[in-house]
Amino acid sequence: MLPQVDAVIDFDVQEPTSRTFSLQIDNNRIKGYKDGIEAVKQAIYLMLNVERYKYVIYSWNYGVELEDLIGKPIYYVKVELERRIKEALMQDTRIKDVYNFSYISNKDTLTCRFNVDTIFGTIDTEKVVSI
Repeated sequence: MLPQVDAVIDFDVQEPTSRTFSLQIDNNRIKGYKDGIEAVKQAIYLMLNVERYKYVIYSWNYGVELEDLIGKPIYYVKVELERRIKEALMQDTRIKDVYNFSYISNKDTLTCRFNVDTIFGTIDTEKVVSI
């Protein structure tokens, strides 16, 4: 027979801090820390610059698939790029929405600009991809 327990456990679920190491991309260094919207900007940069499924160190939920878009028609790349960027960024719980996509095409590149709503505010972002 199992004992009857009438206790209620009260607890709060807290989001983990967004504090992380500060990457200095230009200098190839890690120096100090970032928090808040700056940490999310760094996370977006990293997610959009890691090819998904390519590196064993990253989870299969991390990064974005871009390499297979090379050589595809521009209309296909635009639709897929929007879907893939949303899918990659929405893995982060600090990101609430990815929207307002616009494109500028060059002969061999496509610049995609978009907005990212986070729990800290809105970030204007862009990603340049080879086509």
